[in-house]
Amino acid sequence: MKDGSPDVLGATVTPGGVNFAIRSRAATRVDICLFDSTGRNETARLTLPKKTGAVFHGLVEPEFARVGTLYGIRVFGAYDPREGYRFNSNKLLIDPWARDIVGQVEWNPAVLGYDATDPEGLKPSLADSAPYMPRARVIDGVFDWNGDKLPAVPWRDTFIYELHVKGFTQLHPEVPPEWRGKYLALTVPAVIDHLKSLGVTAVELMPVHAMVDEGFLSEKGLTNYWGYNTACWFAPTNRYAVKDPVVELKQAVKALHKAGIEVILDVVYNHTAEGNELGPTLNYKAIDNRAYYFHRAADRRFYDDVTGCGNTVACDHPIVQADIVASLRYFAEEFRIDGFRFDLATVLGRDRSGFNSNAAFFAMIAADPVLAYVKLIAEPWDVGLGGYQLGNFPQGWSEWNDRFRDTMRAFWHGGRRMVGGFAERFAGSSDLFRRNGRKPTASINFVAAHDGFTLRDSVSYNERHNEANLEHNRDGHSNNHSWNCGVEGPTEDAGVIALRRRQVRNMLTTLFFAQGVPMLLAGDELYRTQKGNNNAYCQDNEISWVDWASLKEDDGLLQFVRQLSALRRAHPELRRDRFLKGALQASHSRDISWWHPAGHELADQEWNDPELRSLAVAFGGTAAQQDLVLLLNPTESECEFRLPALASPQPWEVVIDTAHPVGVLSGFRLPPGAVRVGPHQTLVLRRAA
Repeated sequence: MKDGSPDVLGATVTPGGVNFAIRSRAATRVDICLFDSTGRNETARLTLPKKTGAVFHGLVEPEFARVGTLYGIRVFGAYDPREGYRFNSNKLLIDPWARDIVGQVEWNPAVLGYDATDPEGLKPSLADSAPYMPRARVIDGVFDWNGDKLPAVPWRDTFIYELHVKGFTQLHPEVPPEWRGKYLALTVPAVIDHLKSLGVTAVELMPVHAMVDEGFLSEKGLTNYWGYNTACWFAPTNRYAVKDPVVELKQAVKALHKAGIEVILDVVYNHTAEGNELGPTLNYKAIDNRAYYFHRAADRRFYDDVTGCGNTVACDHPIVQADIVASLRYFAEEFRIDGFRFDLATVLGRDRSGFNSNAAFFAMIAADPVLAYVKLIAEPWDVGLGGYQLGNFPQGWSEWNDRFRDTMRAFWHGGRRMVGGFAERFAGSSDLFRRNGRKPTASINFVAAHDGFTLRDSVSYNERHNEANLEHNRDGHSNNHSWNCGVEGPTEDAGVIALRRRQVRNMLTTLFFAQGVPMLLAGDELYRTQKGNNNAYCQDNEISWVDWASLKEDDGLLQFVRQLSALRRAHPELRRDRFLKGALQASHSRDISWWHPAGHELADQEWNDPELRSLAVAFGGTAAQQDLVLLLNPTESECEFRLPALASPQPWEVVIDTAHPVGVLSGFRLPPGAVRVGPHQTLVLRRAA
């Protein structure tokens, strides 16, 4: 082998062959194992001849390695878990900087770095893990983007649609059978047309990095369907590929961009698939265990776990920070990804003392010339002490606002003393995001996401029903802010069915009319159910897949969502990038006002009135000349609204009525005077032209 270069980690095709570079501070030697095209037979084992700093590197000539070559690595060094060293050259490792991974981990005791007969794990395993490990594949990354342009949708105009590549397309009747559940399904015109008809501006893809199923799931015959168990930060998973995951993911991005739709990736940098001290050795543990993970200071054999997944990535370490930034840049540049949603993002700002909103990682992102301009979304919590950090991420970041979800559900499910909380969330959550010059668009508003009940299930179940997960229904959230409308689960009662659909329309209306960035869970517009499972992470079946057949029976909710999205686009006052003030302007107008059903603006003391549950929200204009009014009645009784604006001679038209079967009565004009709003009903009124 020639010396090669340490500059780019992983395998890089050059005119002189393939350059391999592996970084490990304490290793004594690194071998590259080359395999034939089947991946079963090792054809050569080559020791990287040069070390520059912490990087071992070497150049393999073209007759031995080229595009398509399959390989793995073996790293030599000390095995001393109590000091944090877990080197074991008996383990064939996944190159953590590989651009493509072929095959899956097969669960066998050989993939453990320690001797399974040693209860403390202090003895190294001598078993060769190669037969049970996937292989990395050398790629060249060449792709013709053919004039692709980034949609560059402003935050204020963004509408996010969270989807799972397989779950969204597996049952779609217009996707070719061989493409169902694959990246290529996202290029099918019927799939893209559905997204465009909703007004979606960005799809947020659940994890597509190379992933591994946990051993305990494999033993039960289940898989990690969601994919939050990453093994490599640079390779797209082959689970969603027909042939080539790198090329096919790029084709999907290109097709979505052509339709004006951005692509946001859900990424997992907070933990890895290697789990705790009893977990497998796949790569990071046997390459630089002390750098990549948080350990207990008294005994580095054990991992600090603030993720609930066995380990925590040490995002305060310069090596880890460099890898994460390199991963993000790779997908932003090579795949033209428009943004990233960070799972358990509090970990990104953690050091040994806790979360720091001024952490070095955030500064690196802000200073990076590529990443400073992509969309950044935090899931602002982890399960460690001080892990809930909603509102505390830096300027330039947006955050999943679970308080919006919980408040809207509680408001519509009949909770008392909710008008104040409702108003705060509806107006953009300024109490959380006003600091440091942030905008309402820092709040990603949602009423359902992949984690928890679907929107339909939130009005159909009081309790979780996760028996299919084979954990005795102990997993998943126990507090869902849900209401089954009188019957748990499926029912033939027409009144309950009508109420449930009305409640779904109510929550969707407040989602699309609220300040901030709306996010819709894939399938909620089709009234999708998971049969009460609020933690379907391991359900790769009809429980999780979108059922497109329902469109043939009833597309009323779909049409309703399309109408809501169109109204939001048509009214700039619903898409502000400054917080609402509600103060009287010199023109005697207000950007927003809050009204008691009796016809006066809410007084300070009335915000805490436990009996007040209905209210009206008016956008723009003076007291008698608002342009857009929402009448909200979450109670079980009819409510009469006597607003001054409703008594004016200029007519109002009803553009949304959630009591209507499809929620739309556009063009219906109201006579002047009081308006009666039925139980659990919303009316949206607009000045008639």
